[in-house]
Formats: sequence, structure tokens, C-alpha cells
Amino acid sequence: MSATGRRVEGVFDPWDPAFVADPYPAFAELRALGRVHYYEPSNQWLVPHHADVAALLRDRRLGRTYTHRFTHEDFGRTAPPPEHEPFHVLNDHGMLDLEPPDHTRIRRLVSKAFTPKTVGQLRPYVHQLASELVADLVAAGGGDLLTDVAEPLPVAVIAEMLGVPESERAPLRPWSADICGMYELNPSEETAAKAVRASVEFTEYLRELIAARRKEPGDDLISGLIAAHDEGDRLTEQEMISTCVLLLNAGHEATVNATVNGWLALFRHPDQLAALRADRSLVPTAVEELMRYDTPLQLFERWVLEDIEIDGTTIPRGSEIAMLFGSANHDPAVFSDPETLDLSRRDNPHISFSAGIHYCIGAPLARIELAASMTALLDQAPGLRLAATPERRPNFVMRGLKELRVAV
Repeated sequence: MSATGRRVEGVFDPWDPAFVADPYPAFAELRALGRVHYYEPSNQWLVPHHADVAALLRDRRLGRTYTHRFTHEDFGRTAPPPEHEPFHVLNDHGMLDLEPPDHTRIRRLVSKAFTPKTVGQLRPYVHQLASELVADLVAAGGGDLLTDVAEPLPVAVIAEMLGVPESERAPLRPWSADICGMYELNPSEETAAKAVRASVEFTEYLRELIAARRKEPGDDLISGLIAAHDEGDRLTEQEMISTCVLLLNAGHEATVNATVNGWLALFRHPDQLAALRADRSLVPTAVEELMRYDTPLQLFERWVLEDIEIDGTTIPRGSEIAMLFGSANHDPAVFSDPETLDLSRRDNPHISFSAGIHYCIGAPLARIELAASMTALLDQAPGLRLAATPERRPNFVMRGLKELRVAV
């Protein structure tokens, strides 16, 4: 165990609203205390430095799963409760929670449908939709930036890609929110029950949609996934369902939180907001800097498949590592003046989209969406301002706001 273990429990507290509101001072303390710390409440090893996180994301001695090599018993872990099975069947067949060779096969097949050309063709649709959503916000004199712009844009875009009819999109966001609750640290049984129910309902819906596309293929991503094959390999139906859920969840949860976290940061740094309003060429670097400055995904977990050593501390097989993306993105060893929001920052190797084989396949689409909503708000709402003090959601891993009330 790390020599700093006890002190860490007084520094890192992901269930404390004050910590969730601003974890960055605590991250600085963690980095000063050392390179790895055992955290007993979640039974994880915390890794706060950028160099270590970047290296571990590429280290094949770690995995998002261990069941491709070990049984639960061999790995010293307890199998999930049987009543949680619908969630785990859905989650465990997606790219994010698979390791090679299954991860390699599925990502290769998904990439055949989720191409740069496919994403690029969505650009006019994304910009048009962002413009319409912002126009409605302006016409109303303001509102909740989260529910009026940040949420509906990426949900509609990924639904459009998948081929989900507009009349059937309402449950997508609630299903996603309930499923993603399981990614928080030590989720409650209530959270698990919601995730299981959402997993069952989402799976049933997608099973019917896939069946319809088999009969009548279209130009959508689901039709592309059905058609994708490579040397005889095809996606199973469960892999298609899990891929669609992953693309929806990952395709909008991070974008929603990045949008509201980013605009809150801009409101709190009026000099940077003024610079952005004066110079639209800053939009691309602004998107990257806001992703770095207040990371939507704060923590990413990996299992230790073989003993590893970090700074003289042995992390044994069967352990779980929690890589602190938010801390890594504020590491002064990599970023000059990391606590300063600098929209013109050029040297910006943030890891908000992860790295290695699990690098976010939807990163190009997320960048298009973030730039589109930012540009529309700058163009149509030049006087956009906070209308109320925002309140954080209690979540730490996927960190965002309950709402962001704005006036125009």
C-alpha cells in the first residue's frame, strides 16, 4: 500500500459536494503526495500524473476487463449479482469494455461504418441543428443551456446517425443517464436497479430496430453495422446492440458535460470569453482547452492483469487502477500554467478522449458538435450571460451540471 494512503482519504473525496464542485486543488495535492495512492473507500489505486496516465492507457498489462483471461475467482473478485445481468450483458459486449482480440475485431468492423467520411457528411446537419436550437433559446430570451442546447444537439445527431426515428428519441437520454450511473464509484442498489431496467428497455428497442433494418436497410449506421464484415467476421446481434448503446452514451454524455462545463468556465473568465467573441479563429483551440480545463470524464478505470510497479510501489494482479483524467490534464509537468484558462493554447496534449486502443472513436464528431454549438451561441447570442448560480450534479466520474440558466 502507498505510504500516503491515509492522507489521501482526507484529500480525495468523490462523494463530497465541495470536492465535486472543484476537485482541482485536491488533484494538485495528490500529485505532490506521489505518483500512486491506494484509496480504501473504492478499493482502487489512484494515478494523478499525466505521464503515468498516458503510459497506463497504452499498457497491455492492464485491461478494461479481465474475463478474457481469468475467472472471477482466479482474479480474486466476486461475480456481479445475477439481478445485474442485463446491464453487464449490454455493457460487456461493447468496445469500451472489451480487450483484444474481441475489441480489435469489433472496432475494425464498427470503423467500416463509422468512417471519417460518414462523420464529415454530418457537419451541415450538426451546424443547422445547433443554429436552430440556439435561435429558439434566443427567441425565448434565454433558458437552460443544458436542456435547450447541450443535450438535444448530440442526442439528435447520434440518433440521426443510428437511424432512430425522431418520434422515438425521447427515451434515449433517460436510458443513457440511468445506464451511466453504474460508472460512478460504488453505485447504490437503486442506481443498479435503474441501470438494469434501462438496459432491458434499450436492448428490446434496439433489437426491434435492428430487425426492421435487416428487412429494409437504409443509409444509417445500424444498417452499416449489419452490413459490415471482414474476412467472414460479422457483428453478433448483441455486439450491435451494445455498440449502438455505447455510441449513444459516449456520443453525447461527454459532449453535454463538455458544453456546460465549458460555458461555465467561459462565464467565469470574461477576458477569455471576450477574446473568443472577438476572434472566431480561436474556436478550435478553445474546444480543446475547455475539454482540458474542466474534463467531462474525470476518472477511467482499468484492471491490473499482471503485477506492475509505479514509483517503487507494486500494484498486484487483481487490483483496479483509477486514472484521474482531470488531474492529468492539470499536470504542470506537461501544461504551462495549467490552472489558467488559455483559449489560444497550442501545445495541448489533453487526454479527455483517452488514449491507446480505447481512444474515443467518436472524438471527431464530438469536436464538430462542440464547435458548432459554440459558434452558434457566439453568433446569435453575443451577450449570453449567466442568469443563476449553477448547481453541480453529485456525480464525479461523469462531471457536469444539473442546469445552466442563461440570459441573452
